[in-house]
Amino acid sequence: MQRVESGAAPRERRTDSGVWLRRIGRPRWGTDAAGRSSWQRGRLLAGLAVLTAGLLAFPSAVPNSVGRVGSLLETFLPWLGLAVPLLLVAALLRRSATALVALLLPVAVWGSLFGGPLLAPDRAAHDITAVQHNVSDVNADPAGTARALIEAAPELVALEELTPSALPLYERALAPTYPYRAVEGTVGLWSKYPLSDVRPLDIKPKGIGEGWQRGMRARMGTKQGDVAVYVAHLPSVRVGWSGFSSGRRDESAGLLGAALAAERLDRVILLGDLNSTADDRGLDPVTSRMDPVGRDFAFSWPTAFPVSRIDHVMTRAATVTHVRTLPATGSDHLPIAADIRLQP
Repeated sequence: MQRVESGAAPRERRTDSGVWLRRIGRPRWGTDAAGRSSWQRGRLLAGLAVLTAGLLAFPSAVPNSVGRVGSLLETFLPWLGLAVPLLLVAALLRRSATALVALLLPVAVWGSLFGGPLLAPDRAAHDITAVQHNVSDVNADPAGTARALIEAAPELVALEELTPSALPLYERALAPTYPYRAVEGTVGLWSKYPLSDVRPLDIKPKGIGEGWQRGMRARMGTKQGDVAVYVAHLPSVRVGWSGFSSGRRDESAGLLGAALAAERLDRVILLGDLNSTADDRGLDPVTSRMDPVGRDFAFSWPTAFPVSRIDHVMTRAATVTHVRTLPATGSDHLPIAADIRLQP
């Protein structure tokens, strides 16, 4: 029989933190209970890190054949970076050196794609500023919305979701600052420069009834020469259990792309709610006709918690030097302001 001195606990009941950690199987940075080193653990986490980097770098590799998952990924591509901190926590808990090193890959890819705007310089020299805003057809304060846009001092203002009741209020508020205006259907353009050759733009997809008019084109005269200005509001998309529904939006984008391809003026400015980001392959017919647009974090929708920039200012034979969001109005979109340098 083992002798136990008075006041002392039995030896087998004694424990310390190291024994406790080994008993629950928590790995250490050295070898674990199975004899695996920190370089041999966490291979699954390392694989997920490499997969994240691959999806960031090559989102077009994800097919659109089922539920248009590829377009859905491209629409919210910057948010895929949130996988990095989650994998980092898992790698630390797993004590996996392999996973930690592998995480450098998605960090590098995300930084190369989206890190530029975080280090971007202040506003560069530009010739005009354009504002794009889906004002919402249920906006309760059209006049206040117009005044908020005027405060940004743009030379060009494009609005979507104009209603017959709200249009006179926008016109009255904007007219003193913008003497030139053109409206077609539910989209409108206000300018400090003369507008001419205004015409509606046919971007209506099949299956939509008469009266749907959400596109226009105008010629704007500037000191640097004439510019073709397009305003467009593409159909909405839906995200459901069946995936990303964007058929009508894609069809409308194709019609808009064809119009841009046929434009005879060299300089073009496109303003509109395109209902997706520039990364979405569904907008390829449009983005392929315009000059490359740098990525930024001027997310415009929804106002309460912006997660995506579906409002755009794109150019051809001109350069967008800076993009930013403006303060919220009565819309579910934030206004977008873009500085543009017109090339000679």
